[in-house]
Amino acid sequence: MFRDLPALQKIIRQLQKVPYLASKNVYRVALYFLQEKNSDIELLFDSILDAKKVIKNCSTCFNLTENNNTCSICSQNIRDKSVICVVETWYDLNAIERAGGFNGVYHVLGGALCPLEGISADDLNIESLFKRIDNNVSEIIFATNSTPEGEATASYISSKVEQLNLNVKISRLASGVPIGSSLEYMDRVTIYKALSGRRPF
Repeated sequence: MFRDLPALQKIIRQLQKVPYLASKNVYRVALYFLQEKNSDIELLFDSILDAKKVIKNCSTCFNLTENNNTCSICSQNIRDKSVICVVETWYDLNAIERAGGFNGVYHVLGGALCPLEGISADDLNIESLFKRIDNNVSEIIFATNSTPEGEATASYISSKVEQLNLNVKISRLASGVPIGSSLEYMDRVTIYKALSGRRPF
């Protein structure tokens, strides 16, 4: 298919590298780009390049921030910095923020432990989490996804935190979060109830 259109094949090969883009939509997206005005396509790609230049990770929690070392959440004085909610990705953090009701701060791990894919503790923002935990931290909430990888990650971090011998409460999101699901795709009520009714880890 499209063997006589090598330029289109090149676009499709690049689009196939984009995660979350269903394979059946790759051709539609490619044709969309071809049919759009050159000015609109240039505006799209310029905005992506500009975003890559200014958006980076927060130096404290690894949330996304633009042009600042500290994200908007860590910078808020009204936030309870003694409560740290540990999430896998920015998508999970965003899901909890959309649900509302949480006034603590976050720590974005950047993924979950997965030995089969070669993802170890050194590949995640775990060591920086330990550096944040001191006598001023009263609680750590694990909001990792309810997957084998998410559970293993929470267990690993929990065991390390306990070795610090600090008086830190360790909790986990309550039931109501379906097993094998991701926070990114849950509704706000489910996330809010799970966070409000969290239980000891």
